[in-house]
Amino acid sequence: MTSPANLIAFQGEPGAYSHQACRDARPDLEALPCRTFEDVIEAVRSGQADLAMLPVENSTYGRVADIHHLLPESGLHIIDEAFVRVHISLLALPGVALNEITDAMSHTVLLGQCRRFLRDNNIRGMTGADTAGSAKVVSEQRQRHIAALAAPLAGEIYGLNRLADEIEDRQNNTTRFLIMAREPDYARRPNRNGEQGMMTSFVFRVRNIPAALYKAMGGFATNGVNMTKLESYMVDGVFTATQFYADIEGHPEDDNVRLALDELRYFTSMTNILGVYPADPLRAEQLRQRDQ
Repeated sequence: MTSPANLIAFQGEPGAYSHQACRDARPDLEALPCRTFEDVIEAVRSGQADLAMLPVENSTYGRVADIHHLLPESGLHIIDEAFVRVHISLLALPGVALNEITDAMSHTVLLGQCRRFLRDNNIRGMTGADTAGSAKVVSEQRQRHIAALAAPLAGEIYGLNRLADEIEDRQNNTTRFLIMAREPDYARRPNRNGEQGMMTSFVFRVRNIPAALYKAMGGFATNGVNMTKLESYMVDGVFTATQFYADIEGHPEDDNVRLALDELRYFTSMTNILGVYPADPLRAEQLRQRDQ
């Protein structure tokens, strides 16, 4: 039996993009597939796995639904992030040629990312439960005219051939994942490329006073702290209870970050740091593309 210290849990079938993220960011660990995000979190909380890999946002489609509600209540801590390029392959049974394919199965989101390729090759899109699950279906049903759109890893796992690679319409399509653990790690440390630079993620609720959010954000501006993300979402389905999720560059012990967080706490009823972790090497590139 594999030790929990050698397991990283993810949501989806083997071969999913979350599985690819586990391979890329933690190649020394064995990936543990789970049915739901809640199951991923519980696997780590219960000690079944040591780490969790959770997607939080995509550069094309925005944040992953419900994930911001799960993070603060998970009891886990962010210890790293991983940016994964969404490279899509057309996967078919061995021996099948591209001109034999009439239908391609995948998740609806992925089908929408390959419209140009499907149109140019006169291939119809078929909706599947998910990407890796579609590859599994193609492998099991053995119908030569049906292919799957999924990560190359899915083809490797289910014994399918890659008829075409990187067929996505947007070559910069990227999903950001958070790696979470039971215990926090606030140590300053380089990312996997040896580069320095820390990120801090937190959630907060502002006090019920006029211009509270504006005042709470003022400390980051006056102290020169770059806030890369600020999102709001309702709590418990109540319109008057709004919580905010934020990512900033820097470490809580940096003088400017410490002063900004002190000012934030003055105008908030709750502030909870979710994690302190190295910035992924692809982060700077994604920010440059966003600002162009």
